[in-house]
Amino acid sequence: MTGDLLTVSGLTKAYPGVVANDAVSFAIREGEVHALLGENGAGKSTLVKMIYGLVKPDSGTMTLRGTPYAPPDPHAARLAGVAMVFQHFSLFDAMSVAENVALGMERPPALRDLAARIRAVSETYGLPLDPDRTVGDLSAGERQRVEIIRCLLQEPRLLIMDEPTSVLTPQEVDILFQTLRKLTGEGVAILYISHKLEEIRALCDHATILRQGRNVGTCTPRDTSARAMAEMMVGTTFAAPERAGRAKAGVVLEVSDLSVAAQGQFGTALHAISFAVQAGEVLGIGGVAGNGQDELLAALSGEMPVTAEAVRLKGMAIGQHGPGTRRAMGLLTAPEERLGHAAAPDMSLTENAILTGAARESLLNRGFLRWEAAEAFARRIITGFDVRTPGPGTAARALSGGNLQKFVIGREVLQRPEVLVVNQPTWGVDAAAAAAIRQALLDLATGGAAVICISQDLDELIEISDRFGALSEGRLSDIRPTQGLSVEEIGLMMGGAHGMEVAHV
Repeated sequence: MTGDLLTVSGLTKAYPGVVANDAVSFAIREGEVHALLGENGAGKSTLVKMIYGLVKPDSGTMTLRGTPYAPPDPHAARLAGVAMVFQHFSLFDAMSVAENVALGMERPPALRDLAARIRAVSETYGLPLDPDRTVGDLSAGERQRVEIIRCLLQEPRLLIMDEPTSVLTPQEVDILFQTLRKLTGEGVAILYISHKLEEIRALCDHATILRQGRNVGTCTPRDTSARAMAEMMVGTTFAAPERAGRAKAGVVLEVSDLSVAAQGQFGTALHAISFAVQAGEVLGIGGVAGNGQDELLAALSGEMPVTAEAVRLKGMAIGQHGPGTRRAMGLLTAPEERLGHAAAPDMSLTENAILTGAARESLLNRGFLRWEAAEAFARRIITGFDVRTPGPGTAARALSGGNLQKFVIGREVLQRPEVLVVNQPTWGVDAAAAAAIRQALLDLATGGAAVICISQDLDELIEISDRFGALSEGRLSDIRPTQGLSVEEIGLMMGGAHGMEVAHV
């Protein structure tokens, strides 16, 4: 590492009612991986948007390679040598890799020449990619390669990466890290945002910690424990989830030979999925995004009817029952997409509480809403799960992603389900909130519920699940006890290895 590439001095950005960044200052050196850490709402997204030209700061200055830097838009940032790989991909499924890359370039060459460049750059950096493939046919990891290659073709000096490993298997994470180390060896600086603190410790040279919009400290990740970094982020200590002793009390949910066709051109079909979950058990289901997680939850929730015998709850065939009937019977679900699927954006928190809690919380009386009871239920969720909001009358869209996630999970947990299926329960929440949600799921199992946790966070699944399986291209691996599974074995299961192939790693 040599001198400072980017210097940020006193950057401030305020919105009505909140100061997103309050006089933030830090520097990124050439050839380093610099982590930007903070809980939800700490100001990370606003800060990188100012660096990338998406947001204009109210005050403060930046210098890039010793000269003043104030990009009015991303186009100017890219011309200055700053590129960004966003957490959510901006790709068109029906177009080829080369066509998608061209759309993100200022002056793209002819597609034939661009395809040759894509092949050369992808091979150079260990991210092999076929420029002629249709994006809709790519895995989540391959789609991320498209985003990265699109940035690398710009020959950036600063690469901003937002949650880059959230859709990758452990083996793909290793490949990505090799690529990033090759880039830093060439002098490229990387600003790295991730909630996976052990990855931060393995990869990053320095870290800047934001809390409530302020820079509250720095650390050297390899010399700092993950717990210490998490506590710097939240400003307090917090307890790790604890497993209470619990007895399994018989099968509650049984799925047998569940197969469904792909929903749409780029959906994932499910193939002969079979498993059983006992009362008092947490079953973890891992997998890279796009391998059938959404379809599995839809089949279990009743949004996607299946053959009657494919899903049995307490011995009763419910495959053709809808969501309302399944909820009344005790099978509750919380989907991955918070805004629009788990919650109606323009409805208040009280109204969103009614949407799934009307029957189990007795919020209706002869067809009329019991508004006070509904509001009290919403308040219980807000208090019990530390949802940061002015009150139950607030619209769902006004909450941060992490706070809405806490509300959605709390809404289902407090209805005392006999079976709870959750997809990405701690996606986008800070370390303390994630620990609280995981503890709530463990407590639910301790109380006798069966919990199915679908997640891309392997640390989460290892921490809370009793047994583990992985989805790959719509097929579920053998279910195995989580204790004793290595990360390498889990990665192979996520990649499609089954049975004895995994056992003999």
